[in-house]
Amino acid sequence: MPPSLDDHQDARSLGGPTGNGTAQTPNNAGAAEGLGLTAGAAEGPAPSAAKGPAPSAAEGLAPSAAGATPPERLRQIDGERAEGPGELLRRAEVRDVLAWMRLLVDPRDAAAAVRALARPPIELRQVDLARVIQIVRRQRLDVVAALTAAMESPQLPPPARERIGRFLELHRWAAAGLDTMRADLFVARLIERLGLRRRQLFAADGEDARRLAGLAELCELAEEFVGSSPRPTARALAVHLTAASQERPPGQEPGGPEAPAEGALAGTLRTMREAVLEDVARIAGRLSELRLDTELDVAHGVVRYLELLKLAALLERPAGESPQAALQDVNARLRAAMTPLQREIFDSSPLDELLGGEQSEADPPSPLGERMLAQAVAARDEPTLEAFLPRRGQGLILSASDVETYRSCPLRYKFARVLKIPTEQTLHQRFGIVVHQALERYHAAGGGQARELLDLLDAAWRRAGIGEGARERELHGKARAALLRYHERLHEQGARPLWFERSFAFDLGPHHVRGRVDRVDRLPNEEYELIDYKTGYAKSEEELGEDIQLSLYALAAREAWELGETRQAYYYLLDDRKVPLPRRKAEDAGWVRDVVLSAGEGILAQAFEPTPSPAVCALCDYRIVCPAAER
Repeated sequence: MPPSLDDHQDARSLGGPTGNGTAQTPNNAGAAEGLGLTAGAAEGPAPSAAKGPAPSAAEGLAPSAAGATPPERLRQIDGERAEGPGELLRRAEVRDVLAWMRLLVDPRDAAAAVRALARPPIELRQVDLARVIQIVRRQRLDVVAALTAAMESPQLPPPARERIGRFLELHRWAAAGLDTMRADLFVARLIERLGLRRRQLFAADGEDARRLAGLAELCELAEEFVGSSPRPTARALAVHLTAASQERPPGQEPGGPEAPAEGALAGTLRTMREAVLEDVARIAGRLSELRLDTELDVAHGVVRYLELLKLAALLERPAGESPQAALQDVNARLRAAMTPLQREIFDSSPLDELLGGEQSEADPPSPLGERMLAQAVAARDEPTLEAFLPRRGQGLILSASDVETYRSCPLRYKFARVLKIPTEQTLHQRFGIVVHQALERYHAAGGGQARELLDLLDAAWRRAGIGEGARERELHGKARAALLRYHERLHEQGARPLWFERSFAFDLGPHHVRGRVDRVDRLPNEEYELIDYKTGYAKSEEELGEDIQLSLYALAAREAWELGETRQAYYYLLDDRKVPLPRRKAEDAGWVRDVVLSAGEGILAQAFEPTPSPAVCALCDYRIVCPAAER
């Protein structure tokens, strides 16, 4: 049970009025120490009333505060602070505490509930928070009751139910002490329960130090409120703090917020608002057209609106919070609500670079700032695929299949890897995937009898839903025969398999190359052999002279695994044939580097012209949308 109000009338250990009739008003450091009250100190037995009557509220206040009502005293206390009237109650860390107090007083305060759920220590995801809001609206419950109901909802994943459980536990504790615990003690204990002070203590920058000082001032405010109220409960403090936080700052006219200064942020917001209105008409006009990039158009429009929200949030940020700190927080919240495609566009926007300059938002836009803004707005309208390239740093994320696809036809790479136009897998592609999965699971389990390998094939076949037609039954029989031969050869060969499905990743120039080798064997002569499984028709050694995949694997073995020189071979499972890659001379070993760097340069330059040929186009999945196929 939380300690009662009557159990804590002696305030000497908490910085309240002392027995000599004077008030202890700690500085920020002393108030910060007051946040670290242990359970024993906070809930221990209070001295009995025999020690003497508690001093009156007027005796414990400064002369200017004597006789003031609690709300008036709050305004006096706030007005004496360096931040100015109302500034403390608008700080982010103080608003986190106030959100809990407001929710305790009014369970239907949706704004307070959303902040309490979204901020630490609960940090409920946006998608789970949306489900809770749906329950509130559908069942017409207050937020706390809706959260209790949501705990039984099958739509919420276990992590969300765990977070909601922590919220309800904390809410039950706070609700029990709202009318029985003294206000200053309640605020200190609530801050401890929320972990706000603990997080700030482990931070090192100046902004976090200011947040810690803000929490200390809130505790000081609560202590002074205790000395000015005849019944200083946490509920009374919550009511008064809520009223004080909703008052208009001095000088602001009734009927609306004070107009912001026409500075850099305000000018950027105005310019971008006009640009977004123009974009709406342009994007709407394209919706009736049959286009492959309609999804991109809509995603760009959504992101541009979210950028308006970002600028508006920066203009409305709490007083005392730096634009850089607010920008990080706003970006994190906006990104959580985006689709992956929108997130790529959002992250590639030059707007943050413009906002991160040295110019203050209160200053008028400089000519340089205006030029940067014009470039930022214009860059969003250029016909570019920069936001959709698989970037990493200054380069790209590439694989052997990426390089091979780009070399065979740059436009096909654009459709498959940049625009990510989905294609339906052919029967032979699904067949190859099933065989690879059976081998991967067989070796992951440590190998074994041939029967186990065939059982894994049958299980993968059922999962893939390939079917039971004549062609499918023929392929299933070929797969079983091929795997039986594979199992026999595996146990008869002189080489010793070392690794299966081994991944690699290394940097090649500005690019990050990654992939996975099906099998690595140790040969009797102590050399290593890199093997890749194939389920297609076997090629000859001459046809593999310009092969990229295994040549890149050999480079990866040197760069990522430090294996030195290796052999490479394709294992054609259906033909039970292993075809080695021709060994190149030492002076020719760098050719694969040049091929990868050349492909990366072309992709970065967005050189996606088609290279039609009967052999390539006949098997291409994108013939219906390829302009070269129309000629």
